[in-house]
Amino acid sequence: MEGFAIAWVALTTTTAVFAAFAGVAWGMLGGALPGISPSITMALLLPFTYTMDPIPAIVLLASTYVGAEYGGSIPAILIRTPGTNAAAATAIDGYEMHLQGKGGEALGLSLISGVFGGLIGILCLILLTKPLASVALYFTPPAYFSLGILGLSVIASLSQESVVKGLMAGVIGLMIATVGTDPVSGVNRFTYGAPELLAGIPFILVMVGVFAVSELLIQAGQPDQRVQTDRRQLRIVLPSFRRFRRLLKPQLIGSGIGLFEGCMPGAGGTVASFMAYNEAKRWSKNPEKFGKGSDEAIVAPEAANNTVAGSAIVPVLSFGIPGSNSSAVLLGGLLIHGVQPGPLIFDQHPDIIYGLFGGLLIANVSQLIIGILLLTPAIWLVNRPKPYLLAAIYALIFSGIYSIDNTLFDLYLVLIAGATGYVMRRLGFPFLPLVLGLVLGYLIEANYRRSLLLTSGEHRVFFEDPISLGLLIAAALLIIGSAIRDRRTLKKQQLTTDNDKTV
Repeated sequence: MEGFAIAWVALTTTTAVFAAFAGVAWGMLGGALPGISPSITMALLLPFTYTMDPIPAIVLLASTYVGAEYGGSIPAILIRTPGTNAAAATAIDGYEMHLQGKGGEALGLSLISGVFGGLIGILCLILLTKPLASVALYFTPPAYFSLGILGLSVIASLSQESVVKGLMAGVIGLMIATVGTDPVSGVNRFTYGAPELLAGIPFILVMVGVFAVSELLIQAGQPDQRVQTDRRQLRIVLPSFRRFRRLLKPQLIGSGIGLFEGCMPGAGGTVASFMAYNEAKRWSKNPEKFGKGSDEAIVAPEAANNTVAGSAIVPVLSFGIPGSNSSAVLLGGLLIHGVQPGPLIFDQHPDIIYGLFGGLLIANVSQLIIGILLLTPAIWLVNRPKPYLLAAIYALIFSGIYSIDNTLFDLYLVLIAGATGYVMRRLGFPFLPLVLGLVLGYLIEANYRRSLLLTSGEHRVFFEDPISLGLLIAAALLIIGSAIRDRRTLKKQQLTTDNDKTV
């Protein structure tokens, strides 16, 4: 009851409620744009949250995550172009229903299952965050160092490309984190005489650059392949209670998978949605309808990726380890406002955390209203010419970044980060290890140096602490296992290539 009272005060004495509605609306519009992922939609807002109060700012970012997960299903159903990666599974049967003249029903199923999954994700967030955070009370400096290494290795090992590329990206992030003032000695490092770098490179600039600017550069080099959709002929048709109850089984399957995948670093909504699609088909009484416009094939992945939006925040608040690009941006928002995730977060910032819980609850419920109202604007936005959309997003980025410190130096850093992100995309390097290296850099370096100071430079302290040793072993196993996986994948590809040449 104490948490409920704190949440009520936070919601009624701040603009958090308006932030929840605005975040969902912005997220839906951003998610409806193909190629603009939830993380990019959130990164675009980061500069504007700089001057906001902490509670509305965090609620705004988290609500954007919620809205973007649903928004991605709109173009997936209407034009078979997923607005987000997680909506790719929805596009399979959602577009088939649209071709059958049931596009409104598909949108309604997506909306209801998204709200259902989002509420389960919020329940998971509320129930699991505090118990997991209390476990971190037993962590010593060596354990915190090992936790940072584990977080970095988990994301790197689950990279879509190779383990080597994931680890290289993580090292680049750690290198960027060393720019500025040494956390122990106070010596300036890698500033090259630029006073703007004394405080380090703000990770908000790196996130906006590698996520948003690099995506715009990629989009600029691709043709404008839009499929016009008549917004006047579509309206959301919400399912009846009887139909909702009939589809409860695939929704529970999707939400269950979303809970597990969301708490697992590196998995994310894309993995959860496709796993939910496969499991719903496995347990369905009519698996032959999958791929031909099955309503079960829509509600299962939508429930999964919307559940992830809540459950993925659990490791962020408990340990400060983001499990996806979107949760990494949310972690950046927390750090911007002086909120350090971990065991003391409920004691030091109870108003922010419980306010976040209440704001997310409002955001998920408000999806029903906002989803219906924003369908027409979202379809209009999807049909705009690409040059106009890219120009508007560029203007949004630069105005937001410049408003932080009113300096052109920040714009230069964003452009450099964007160019770096563009090269990384072209070479197949993942972004999340880089962002993690940047965000976790201080945690890793400061606790590493602190541990050595306490033991006069003895590295065995990392192996004598049982928690630290266990985390390091887990990190090593993940990296080795991923290396074996990549080697097997490479062998299969080579075998397939050899067979093709033989034929």
